[in-house]
Amino acid sequence: MNKNVKVIDHPLLKHKLGYLRDKNTYSHDFREIVKEVSKVLIYEAMRDWKHLESIAIETPIAKAQADRIVQPPVVVSIMRAGNGMLDAALSMIPFASTGFIGIYRDKFIHNTVEYYFKMPQDIKGKEVLLCDPLIATADTIIAAIDRLKNYGVGKIKVISILASQSGLEKVQHHHPDVEVYTINIENEMNDMGYLVPGLGDAGDRLFQTK
Repeated sequence: MNKNVKVIDHPLLKHKLGYLRDKNTYSHDFREIVKEVSKVLIYEAMRDWKHLESIAIETPIAKAQADRIVQPPVVVSIMRAGNGMLDAALSMIPFASTGFIGIYRDKFIHNTVEYYFKMPQDIKGKEVLLCDPLIATADTIIAAIDRLKNYGVGKIKVISILASQSGLEKVQHHHPDVEVYTINIENEMNDMGYLVPGLGDAGDRLFQTK
């Protein structure tokens, strides 16, 4: 596996993934588990953060130095499903700014369609945490990365709960500098472009739209 693909292997994540896969998991529980898993992925994506400054504080006992994150990342959601990860990301990094990309893969034209794009004005040069629960064909995630790079962003890290092997290979082919954080790699996709065994359509299960 490419060194830029980080599979976070943990018994608690495997336990929670089982509930995400289960078609009988209610939408409310599905949303909460997506948030819990996303927090862990964000935590791992921030593990090597280098932009820290030391400031003077005072504890109840004595004066001390404390580290503060500076130059925080921009958390970008690929709508709709990425919005299910957004609260989790911002609860971990409340001082981060946020961007939104509305994009989908049109099965009739066999291409991606962008319908919304909104970023912070100061995004140039900033590191981006790009949230999308599933990477299947990888067409939408690649199109989103293309757009972000056109804006001159810094390093991009993709936060995804599940990813296909072929999708990851495609991402690394087009964007070898991008890191992907996930909890499991699926080896199959069906004719509809869904991961197998997967967890279905994440957006529908998050927002009860089916």
